Amino acid sequence: MRWRRIARQVGRSVAVWAVSTATMLVLAGLLPDFRLQSADGDNVTTIALAAACGAGAFGILSAVVWPLLVRLLLLVPALVLGLLVFFLNGSLLLLALRVNPSGRGEAAPETAVIVAAVMSAVASATGGALAVRDDEAYRRRLHRLATRGRRAHPPCPTAPGLVCVQLDGVGHDVLMNAVREGLMPTVARWLASGGPTHQEPAHQEPTHRLTPWRTDWSSQTGASQLGILHGSNFDVPAFRWYEKDRGEVMVCNRPTSAAELQRRAALRTRDDGLLAVDGASRGNLFSGGAGEQALVLSIATRRRGRDNRSRAGYFAYFSDPANAVRTALSFVAEVAREIGQSTRARLGRQRPRVGRGGLYPLVRAFATVVERDVVVAAVMGDMLAGRTAVYADLVAYDEVAHHSGPHGRDAEQVLRRLDRCLALLERVAEHAPRPYRIVVLSDHGQSPGETFRARYGLTLGDLVRAGCGLPVPRRAEQTHSGAEARAAVRAALRRPVEEKGEHHRPARRREPVVLASGNLGLISFPDVPHRMTKEEIDARHPALLTTLANHPGIGFLLVRSERHGGVVLGAHGAEIPLDRLDEEPGPLARFGPGTADAVRRTHSFPHTADIMVNSAYDPADGEVLAFEEQIGSHGGLGGAQSRPFLLSPVDLTPPAADGTEPVGAERIHRILRRWLDELNGPQVPLTPAAEEEEEGAEEERAA
Repeated sequence: MRWRRIARQVGRSVAVWAVSTATMLVLAGLLPDFRLQSADGDNVTTIALAAACGAGAFGILSAVVWPLLVRLLLLVPALVLGLLVFFLNGSLLLLALRVNPSGRGEAAPETAVIVAAVMSAVASATGGALAVRDDEAYRRRLHRLATRGRRAHPPCPTAPGLVCVQLDGVGHDVLMNAVREGLMPTVARWLASGGPTHQEPAHQEPTHRLTPWRTDWSSQTGASQLGILHGSNFDVPAFRWYEKDRGEVMVCNRPTSAAELQRRAALRTRDDGLLAVDGASRGNLFSGGAGEQALVLSIATRRRGRDNRSRAGYFAYFSDPANAVRTALSFVAEVAREIGQSTRARLGRQRPRVGRGGLYPLVRAFATVVERDVVVAAVMGDMLAGRTAVYADLVAYDEVAHHSGPHGRDAEQVLRRLDRCLALLERVAEHAPRPYRIVVLSDHGQSPGETFRARYGLTLGDLVRAGCGLPVPRRAEQTHSGAEARAAVRAALRRPVEEKGEHHRPARRREPVVLASGNLGLISFPDVPHRMTKEEIDARHPALLTTLANHPGIGFLLVRSERHGGVVLGAHGAEIPLDRLDEEPGPLARFGPGTADAVRRTHSFPHTADIMVNSAYDPADGEVLAFEEQIGSHGGLGGAQSRPFLLSPVDLTPPAADGTEPVGAERIHRILRRWLDELNGPQVPLTPAAEEEEEGAEEERAA
């Protein structure tokens, strides 16, 4: 009710005022150049009144004057702004003491800077802590911004816009289970599904439909998102692979590789991407051709300019102290939560388990808090600006599930918070200048299972070296996870993304290059300029293919063949030509329908590795064996990793007219294109007035 909202707001304001008053009293007692009493001395009541008046005056000046200053300060570099904030805060404090009704209080200029900084931090921390979960208050603020913008500028186009939110790594089965268990009430309401906590009337009609789809063989964000945003993921065989003609290792979450893949896709499709007209790309590996980009990896190495700047990135978000404190508190809480959860898993001897020490707690907190908050805020800004198409990636679940498992309690908690993000976007859409259709989708799922190294005591690289007759290290080195969040952290710090053991240009030698992408392995011989055939590999290393194919942790191999073009190899001498896989699937049978087509497509890629290795898969429990240090993995074939979802409004046409599951990321791109055409969005450019409205909204949020 309205009176309750007003009471909560008044209560927060009084609490902040009280804490600020106490802080001012403490600082007056500690700092010799800051006092709240006259030279003759005053009683405690008079001093407390002076502190209360001073804190109140400082708070009012900060609320009234600071927004005006921010409009001017947004034009200066961030470093200069960071220095000016302290001096301007100190000036506001001196002014507050000057206008203090009690007539008491003075401070030296340098002391005023310290006092103002401490009081601002304490006030923001208190207000942020009290409102840390008050999404409704944030929504009301956005409503005021949108209303004022519509009064000041001509209206935006009336055709609905499209907002696509990618829940990275959330598989179809995980989403359905989360709905049944009441973890995602917003999604449950959209589907009119009766979960345990579902309180909607039984007669409610669903507003969204849920459709599973199948990924390509490379079930990972690089391949899927490139196909979704740019319409082509041709020649992306894995998350990382070696290109012989260039002598380089390509890694999808390396900025230089992402930029090259985006360039290749644009050349192949002769199109800039899904978001080329009035679009915004938020938190993605690729831009989609959007004019507005924030936290996009493919532009991370480019010098910032008008063509790649973002008005809705870190600067705009953290310029608001409330946002900064809210996110900082949540960040610290998430780090503590991860340390506690990993300790509990270790003490309880949980299996399977991977290492979660080092910088991982910080990486997880970045993915689940910082990246989430900045991306969601940017999307809300896009909606209030009336942009036609928005695509945003939230990587929180994917990062946690890699280390805690896709069905773990840690991952379930992330799903709850992601559902709150969807609810917030839904509420913001009610106040946007144009209607919006919200589509939620995933780029892949995750399959559980222990690592290949944990089960067999050696890595895929060790097994390859043994098959080649090369010495094997006594202690196997782990293959580090290639999750998107770690790359996002490095990109945010403008640091190149390089992983241990990954050389940008491996030296040409006879030893093979072995790379891992989840439960998909790639083996290349860099001294041979072409893709080797089975016959050439057998002549060079007679035991290698037999060693790999018969290992219990290997599901199947794909190699080129002089006789058949390409063959799939399995245990006990299985060798099946690609053109016979439909009649004789052999080792592919347990991987489900569509596997043969996915393998044949990858075989056609120019940069497919000499040997493609897919780990074993157990259909009974859906487990695979990851070649990376992940107990929830994706990248190859087997289980839930290949079955993401598409959640779309029912007033859009069904993804497939015949009701079948869409296959491949390129098909999802065509579906989204069709929906944009149905909404008549791309034909309506964003007006200059709407551009100005967005800038004004950004500045107001920073204030």
